[in-house]
Amino acid sequence: MLKFWKKKPAETPPPDATPAPAADAPAAAMPHDADAASLDTPALGEVLSEAPPPAEQPAEEQPFEVPDADVAPARRSWRERLSGSGFARGLTSLFSRHPKLDDALLDELETTLITADVGIEASTSLVENLRRRMHKREFADASALLAALRMELVQLLTPVQRPLDVSGHKPYVVLTVGINGVGKTTTIGKLARRYRDEGRAVLLAAGDTFRAAAVEQLKTWGARNSVPVIAQGQDADSASVIFDALQAARSRGADVLIADTAGRLHTQGGLMDELGKIARVLKKIDAEAPHEVLMVIDGTTGQNAVSQVRQFRQIVGVSGLVVTKLDGTAKGGVVFALAREFGLPIRYVGLGESATDLRVFDAEAYVDGLLPASLGQG
Repeated sequence: MLKFWKKKPAETPPPDATPAPAADAPAAAMPHDADAASLDTPALGEVLSEAPPPAEQPAEEQPFEVPDADVAPARRSWRERLSGSGFARGLTSLFSRHPKLDDALLDELETTLITADVGIEASTSLVENLRRRMHKREFADASALLAALRMELVQLLTPVQRPLDVSGHKPYVVLTVGINGVGKTTTIGKLARRYRDEGRAVLLAAGDTFRAAAVEQLKTWGARNSVPVIAQGQDADSASVIFDALQAARSRGADVLIADTAGRLHTQGGLMDELGKIARVLKKIDAEAPHEVLMVIDGTTGQNAVSQVRQFRQIVGVSGLVVTKLDGTAKGGVVFALAREFGLPIRYVGLGESATDLRVFDAEAYVDGLLPASLGQG
């Protein structure tokens, strides 16, 4: 038995945008079997029981700023953005303090990598491989060791350097997920700007109905970038909003639909069920939707990010990652830990506040931005 949504989505049109055609199809009926209780997902108690307690999360309820779409700040290089990270500062300090090639240098290198959030297993594996090569006299000096480290790091990241191709479906549905405070809504706004600049027709869905501020933030991004936003009121059913947005995207011939979801802790079972419900509902319209489940991760959270990805993958099938806040104070090494643990594509990295600072991930540029300036071009 079918039932129809009682709430009509409210669209926030961009300035001077052409009004939507009156012939837009009405929202289709929501299947009754899309209820969260019927999800084919692992039992939440079983899935979440092994997760370590999450680190304290930054508050999301704070004033937000949306960059003016007409202002294009100077594009800074990867090295300029990453040189202040804990990873870069640690390696620069290490090789300036201890330029002699010996086991002590390698021991300190391992500590530096672990401290920078590369992870114990990945750090140990990298350093032991370098140690074997050093004992075989493959390196003439510490500079040669650093060059070999660069090669190892690039090789670790190259397999996950896979840009997101949104041309395979129309509309291409990107469902964004992540915990509180990672920059998820801001990332959506920056993606909308990128795809709009590529000449694609973009539609946004304000599926984070848990926070009124999130809806308003997405509307502001939409207005600045001339991208329509489908929204309902606070506490509306998130699956309903995104379902109606996909209907609108199909009727208008949009190229890309980017859907926001409520920021949530990976230990909150009810909210995680909601993600599964959204995925099921979308499949009632397009059996292959969502085409990308894009998880946004805060690069400053270190190894806790690995736990977050593990749990979200089990619930909603994450297919790509965005790692934000990697400029400035971020340690930066978690990118290597994620690559080694999951092998998931890293679609984008956030290197600053402006829309142009959301960069397509480039393994070589990233590694060169972290290493001392004598290697790489930045």
